[in-house]
Amino acid sequence: MVPHFVTALTSPINELEQRILDSMPAIERWFRLEWMEHTPPFYSSVDVRNAGFKLAPVDTNLFPDGWNILTPAMLPLAVQAAMAAIEKICPEARNLLIVPENHTRNTFYLSNLAQLRRIFHMAGLHVRIGSISPDLKKSVTLNLPDGESITLEPVVRNKGRIGVKDFDPCTILLNNDLSAGVPGILEDLHQQYLLPPLHAGWSTRRKSTHFKCYEEVSKRFGKLIGVDHWLINPLFDHCSGVDFSSEAGVQDLASRVDTLLGKIRKKHKEYGIKEKPFVVVKADNSNHDMGVLTVRDARELDALRQQVSGKVGAAKDGTRVYDVILQEGVLTNERVNDAMAEPVVYMMDRYVVGGFYRVHAGRKADENLNAPGSSFVPLAFAESTHLPQPGVRPGASAPNRFYMYGVIGRLAMLAATYELEATDPEAEHYA
Repeated sequence: MVPHFVTALTSPINELEQRILDSMPAIERWFRLEWMEHTPPFYSSVDVRNAGFKLAPVDTNLFPDGWNILTPAMLPLAVQAAMAAIEKICPEARNLLIVPENHTRNTFYLSNLAQLRRIFHMAGLHVRIGSISPDLKKSVTLNLPDGESITLEPVVRNKGRIGVKDFDPCTILLNNDLSAGVPGILEDLHQQYLLPPLHAGWSTRRKSTHFKCYEEVSKRFGKLIGVDHWLINPLFDHCSGVDFSSEAGVQDLASRVDTLLGKIRKKHKEYGIKEKPFVVVKADNSNHDMGVLTVRDARELDALRQQVSGKVGAAKDGTRVYDVILQEGVLTNERVNDAMAEPVVYMMDRYVVGGFYRVHAGRKADENLNAPGSSFVPLAFAESTHLPQPGVRPGASAPNRFYMYGVIGRLAMLAATYELEATDPEAEHYA
């Protein structure tokens, strides 16, 4: 199934698909050489938006949940990728501890943990799930809707190592994005591999740093296959110290929004695109208080300012200041059963292992689909037999469409690799 478009502006994407397929040997060699020099994140997922005239990542998650959405046909790919990743890091690994988010009563999220446990068990590891939530004082077994169950155990620390009762792991898999900060129990571990590293968490990570790295990756990739990198890269800017509690507090933001909209209009004019540009404003560190704001005109910011300041809590001095990223809005012009849809690509180590469409019937083409009411449809490239089909007319082949999504996902993963290297507190950085 190739989800249908509701726009005639499919030509650039079809041309991009054809260019990517024609360049497949060069692309795969390019990625191969990159992974000889750099280590990819242990696992990741990338939200992609397909406007018909532009295909770009809009978010990269280094602590992905949602593994339970992927189809059973994905499992062999994920298990093989997990084997490859573990072999590189700790070939003699026997025990793996998964550390989840602290909101452990959500059955959808718990099903995600069960799927991760299954993947690593099949990769040859003993797996336990250890919670660092201060509220969990003793082991608890929770039943899942499919009849499965998982046991959450309180994490204990002993002599610089963490584990659970009678279980000493050499590898710790974080499925917790650390947005609330790095808890002391995870710091300064002795001879244990923590995956991903602590500086991949939102207490350190910034979206603007990621997209700066992605911009450089997209420029190199565009040069490799001979396309304008704007076709795969969302323009962006960064604004520090935004205070939504006052009109003066958003003046710099309004100016930057206006400038970014001007750059997008220029590209639209170059390509003959009639769609109205828009900018997405969100917290640079993934702060969920703020939400995602869509701006089509800088003058809209005053109404949005009141909306934001009315729903977020105040800081100690009565105001809350945000560092925000301004990102070129990318429409989604794909539909599944007449509902808006966007692909999400899942990767482990350097391999694409599956994905799904996030679908929302109540949202518009320029709105965030990652919201209550969304549902999920597995992507065709979760089928291990679906390889790219060179020679098939662009826009007609699901495997070709999803190969293209996989390339974009891997570009974002490569950017995350550069990002983590640049922000590693233990690395030696040279001017």
